[in-house]
Amino acid sequence: MRPILCATVALCISASFAVSANLPSTHVRGEYIEARTADVYTGPCFANAEVGLTGDLAVMGWKIEKGSFQGVNLDGLSVMGVIRASNTLGDVTATAYPVKAVLVIDDRANAEQRLALKGFAQKMGGQLLADVVRVEYQPIEFSVADNSVHSRKAIMTAGNMVKLETRPMTEGDQVCHNEEVWYEPLTPVEHAMPAYTVTNGFSGKGLGTVWNYSGNRGSFVGTFQVNE
Repeated sequence: MRPILCATVALCISASFAVSANLPSTHVRGEYIEARTADVYTGPCFANAEVGLTGDLAVMGWKIEKGSFQGVNLDGLSVMGVIRASNTLGDVTATAYPVKAVLVIDDRANAEQRLALKGFAQKMGGQLLADVVRVEYQPIEFSVADNSVHSRKAIMTAGNMVKLETRPMTEGDQVCHNEEVWYEPLTPVEHAMPAYTVTNGFSGKGLGTVWNYSGNRGSFVGTFQVNE
């Protein structure tokens, strides 16, 4: 009986490896931008004045430079997540849930790529993008000032619906001179630096609100990479 059992186990293991080898892989890298309606780079006095009052709105944007998500090629495509939370995002004293989200998908994507972009964004955003109330397809553009993935001067737009623009922090942006990264990025990043928000605007439907928020230390610009 033992030889038969061993042969059966070996066959099952071989079949398992064969199935794993055929599973679609994910290898994605690119650039990331995020803008919130509260300072992410700040001191305790400013953070305490904002918590519970603002910071419940945010936009996350991914520009995929190269890669595939679950076997679907997404080279050069983008996706954005716009969220409205129930409290200041990142507040450790109160939950931000429930959270409503609108997904904005690159209109250049074909049907298969659109599904993959949605899956990618929800994987990266986690529970923040779990309750998607609306999906939009818009021309998405992303640019950085010096073609560097580490530049903090960036612009990302989705038609006339979403516009994010950032610039590097300056010494004049420090008020207390004890500022630090108070809130971490909302999604996994390879590298991200806080940036000054020139524009953070959303004029779409689905969240029960629109906004045009600017002039705060509420953005991140960086890079992401996923390999599975």
